[in-house]
Amino acid sequence: MKKSTIITFSLFLVSQSAIHAQKPNILLIVSDDLNTRIGPYMGIDDHTPFLNRLASEGVRFERAYCQYPVCGPSRASFMSGLYPETNGVLRNNDQPGSYKKETPELANHPSMAGFFRERGYFTARVSKIFHMGVPGGIERGEPGGDEPDSWDYAYNVMANETLGPGKLELLSPKNLHFGSNFSRMIIPDGMEETQADYMATTQAIAILENRAGRLPEGGTNRQRIKKDAPFFLAVGFVRPHVPFIAPENCFAHYPEDEVMLPPVRTGENVPELALRRQNEKVFGMNELQKRQTISGYMASVRFMDQQVGRLLDALDRLQLRNETIIIFLSDHGYNLGEHDCWSKVSLWEGSVRTPLIISVPGYESNYGTSCNTITELIDLYPTLTELCGFGGQEPEILQGKSLVGYLRGDLDEDTNAYAYTITYHGRDGTIRTNRWRYTRWGEEALPHNEELYDHDNDPEEFVNLADNPAYEAVLNEMRSRYEKARQKARNGIK
Repeated sequence: MKKSTIITFSLFLVSQSAIHAQKPNILLIVSDDLNTRIGPYMGIDDHTPFLNRLASEGVRFERAYCQYPVCGPSRASFMSGLYPETNGVLRNNDQPGSYKKETPELANHPSMAGFFRERGYFTARVSKIFHMGVPGGIERGEPGGDEPDSWDYAYNVMANETLGPGKLELLSPKNLHFGSNFSRMIIPDGMEETQADYMATTQAIAILENRAGRLPEGGTNRQRIKKDAPFFLAVGFVRPHVPFIAPENCFAHYPEDEVMLPPVRTGENVPELALRRQNEKVFGMNELQKRQTISGYMASVRFMDQQVGRLLDALDRLQLRNETIIIFLSDHGYNLGEHDCWSKVSLWEGSVRTPLIISVPGYESNYGTSCNTITELIDLYPTLTELCGFGGQEPEILQGKSLVGYLRGDLDEDTNAYAYTITYHGRDGTIRTNRWRYTRWGEEALPHNEELYDHDNDPEEFVNLADNPAYEAVLNEMRSRYEKARQKARNGIK
């Protein structure tokens, strides 16, 4: 090779390294059906110690909300940066790519991962990021409703789930559907590697080791550059989604006889449609089974947290932590007996509020803090594009807002922010503002199909104020804000 060629090639590599030094890696961790019953949000240390560790190295968003409290629509929403009514994914069986075929304006719209892939990132998916059958698909290693153009590499876990060691116990006599009933399975300590989340973490660590490894001698320039590329690694954990599976050491922390059930207070003016997920209507659990359900859920959360710890340890060991943005979130919340409602789908605070923790190297002065501004999961897309130096290049149709100012700590709380969430294919919805939650069951505002809660005085949403004349002005204002939010979602690409 001529000297001039060597110099030119060396300058090329220096230029690439400089660019990549400004483009941090991204590790996106998505839990399944996780509410905010985790250490950073409960103020306790001995429950999810690794999520506590991550929160101490980032910003905790106290009031983050999903756009649909069901796995498939929620994931397609935050991965596209669009409301479900905009992207058309309103059911678990709707394919994320289908909206591109049916809506010409979205034909070339990249997912959040696809955006970074188009800009030179190495993108990889491990396990469930878009919707996947858990159970009912993951045992066969199926990809689920993936969007293949998003990834350079995708790994589908083929997990034993309930086919492995341990005894499966049904906890919901009225619900036998394998993907939505309550059941638990305690596996022996030492058998963790048989489970989907452990397997997913092992593969994710292998990818991290691959990206951190030294370049081999020789090879083409293209191979060398790809190896040097920053990564966008999305890791999907399926717990605490049912069935609740965890090792003995996790269950030991949550004895069923010590579990306390939440108080149940439901006013007579709460619409019947809001109460569809009540125990006797869907699950038929007795008191012991309710406590076993909560115990199993919390044990599954602890097991998932252990996998987060393995990922964090790997980043430290491989010296990748200081150049990697970490995002932890759930696809939606989960009710565990509040209002006597269980699972997801509902529009209570517990079903639509999600954990969201973001850690950005270089923003250490704001580590360990929290943000109280109302945020939506669709805010992730524009947040990451700005953090990685692509501000202004993101698709114009994105409907979220960047959270970078809150991560830096130079933005005050936005008291005018709101979160809009729908359920049951978009017919029903709710809007959460700084103080109020307004929910409507149906297209039009009618007697007995609305809810209004004052979160300053009633954070548990016990007292529906919708038919209280003293709050008529507030109700009308919230109706107006709800209509504006709904029109934004439904006309988002017009």
